Amino acid sequence: MNRILFNPEEIQADGTVTLTDSRAAHIRDVLRASAGGTLRTGTVDGLAGESRVLEVSETQVRVLPEHARVPPEPWFDLLLAAPRPKVLKRLWPQLAALGVGRVVVVNAAKVEKCYFSSQWLDAAHYRPLLVEGLTQAGLTRLPRVLVRPRFKPFVEDELDALFPGQVRLLAHPGPRTPLPQLAGGRARRPLLAVGPEGGWTDFEVKLLLACGFGLFSLGGHTLRTDTACIALIAVLGYGFHERDKQP
Repeated sequence: MNRILFNPEEIQADGTVTLTDSRAAHIRDVLRASAGGTLRTGTVDGLAGESRVLEVSETQVRVLPEHARVPPEPWFDLLLAAPRPKVLKRLWPQLAALGVGRVVVVNAAKVEKCYFSSQWLDAAHYRPLLVEGLTQAGLTRLPRVLVRPRFKPFVEDELDALFPGQVRLLAHPGPRTPLPQLAGGRARRPLLAVGPEGGWTDFEVKLLLACGFGLFSLGGHTLRTDTACIALIAVLGYGFHERDKQP
């Protein structure tokens, strides 16, 4: 754990937090913290900073958070065709660690309908995985997840309202295409659309292109969704942050 995270409701009236779960075990057995020491901590969807260790015992760890740093804003959003459940489970912590803001899980022609009954689309199951990713990366902002099992109505009726004015990139297997120009400030964080492992259909591509998406391809190889996501986000992230260095 590179940053221990607390839920807001865990902070008691005196400002302290008492941990008795795996976080306490990690602080005691891995970090080997003792009273008087400090830890990197943060509040989910809140500030980050350090906590002073007040007590370490076999049953609990008590700390006093001192959070004053505003964490960075998420830098990209993701439109994701629902992958196989075991792939989605692997993806959740990685997406959070990479700094995603919103994830819309949508249907597509090559998506099995049963994927939408997966427990990994249930907040009770995916939220701990998102927190795990935030903890790994030292972030605090919890990604927002929307599930939309009807592709065309979402694109036509909700897309513009949810992602107004953002740079839209359509990932699709095919000839390599350069990363489109990422103009504008950080408020225009990119929206990346990643399809099923077999790619989007011609109809889906045409509809997304008509909605302002620009093609973005790493080549013709058919990749697993988790591999494609990480590779695409890495390339996009490099271009996005290089853009911010420009005068």
